[in-house]
Amino acid sequence: MNEVSRSGLSRRGLLKGGAAVMAAGLSPVVSALQSLAGKQSGGSATASRLSESPYGPIAPVNDEVTGLPLLQLPAGFSYASLSWVGDLMSDGKPVPERLDGMGVVALEGNEIVLIRNHEVGMGSLIPATACYSKTARPDGSYAAGGNTTIRFSRQAKREISTTPSLGGTLVNCAGGVTPWGTWLSCEETTIDMTAEGGLKHGYVFEVRVDPTQTTAMPIVDMGRYKHEAVAIDPRDSFAYLTEDSRNRSPLYRFIPRDDSQTPGALEKGGRLQAAKIVGRGFTELFAPIPGQTHQIEWVDIANPDMDPDGDASGPYLQARDAGALSLSRGEGIVYFEGMIYIVDTSAGVNEAGQAGFGDGAVWMLDPVAGSLRCLFASTNPTMANNPDNIAISPRGGLMMCEDGGGAEDDFGFGERIMGLTTGGESYIFAKNNIVLTASQIAAAGKKCDPGDYRGREIAGVCFDPQGEIMFVNIQIPGVTFAIWGPWERGPV
Repeated sequence: MNEVSRSGLSRRGLLKGGAAVMAAGLSPVVSALQSLAGKQSGGSATASRLSESPYGPIAPVNDEVTGLPLLQLPAGFSYASLSWVGDLMSDGKPVPERLDGMGVVALEGNEIVLIRNHEVGMGSLIPATACYSKTARPDGSYAAGGNTTIRFSRQAKREISTTPSLGGTLVNCAGGVTPWGTWLSCEETTIDMTAEGGLKHGYVFEVRVDPTQTTAMPIVDMGRYKHEAVAIDPRDSFAYLTEDSRNRSPLYRFIPRDDSQTPGALEKGGRLQAAKIVGRGFTELFAPIPGQTHQIEWVDIANPDMDPDGDASGPYLQARDAGALSLSRGEGIVYFEGMIYIVDTSAGVNEAGQAGFGDGAVWMLDPVAGSLRCLFASTNPTMANNPDNIAISPRGGLMMCEDGGGAEDDFGFGERIMGLTTGGESYIFAKNNIVLTASQIAAAGKKCDPGDYRGREIAGVCFDPQGEIMFVNIQIPGVTFAIWGPWERGPV
């Protein structure tokens, strides 16, 4: 087993290059959240609410690269935009569209290495050395999803390069960083293109730091379904995965055949399972409340590559028949200090009384105790507007990206990055503030249409291993940001 830091990142992987391993023991934030979960146990806690931010109110801040007010942030925070859609990559080709999940996979001297998803369907093939499907449709379009790798200067706080790293995949939504310093990229589709001479889609792929070492081999045993994200427990190499399918969304566990924690180990296959509530049959957890707690066990998925039936994936159908649980729409998932944190983006009840069409929730899974607890549940879009991707800083601060089309609050309209306090309450850390005119785009040298993008999805939140810089994407028009500032003022 590799030596692992509190954040679950190995020296051999992400922490190579001399980054210090964190001190032992739980962070104050995570300790408080776990204590909160214990106090909430049984669902007796009061409802969560929107709290004042420990970092203070937000306001428009100018980008250090373009000079444009693209984000709202608390006083003292700065940011740099990088690797916009349409910018030229190292091979002279434009950065692909629809930026989504992202992770920091390595620290090499002064360079931070990120791998970023592109949630694209059919279009132009990403020109990566590693390519899963190279078959064109009759209209000349290819499976246009995949990944790009960004190198960022920690000292200068500027982009060094962007390089294509995986092509020929479809709708690469989120994923997760491995403890050995690679990125797991997840396809959020189950389309079958074999009738057109193509391949089946709906898999997870491992992307290496060196793009030339990426195999583009699907990890078939992780299942074929609308993958969202994956988190790996470094203690035993088990992977936990979410499925983003409306009200057909099991929580999965993958037990790898090879637990050596090396690139390519997961590609050797393993066993897929789904979580089931002990003593109960198939259960829909569509309307959780803070403190709701369940003991879980795991049931096997005999055929992880089973074809879907309409909108229901093969693994979901097997999980349902085995009595597994279903979230509303499982999205972001992350490991930190022994726990797995899971976002259900549409948990809750809407105004029409429909369960599973709400504003979102966060669950905490204790893999050792076998318990699943609801830490946070939004009751209105101001509190949290369909959180999606999730990350935890090295200090233990929990951040969520919204994907609900924009919320109106004291700071105006726009999608937000939300934090979670130690009391289980959400707070606003940042807001999408992108409104671009044709003259601003031209002056910045960018290639996008003018317009109001404030309601566009925020995604890909992640941190460098020292907790100095937070990275995040705004999917459309397609911008990656590096944010830094006085994190010590709050839990992040």
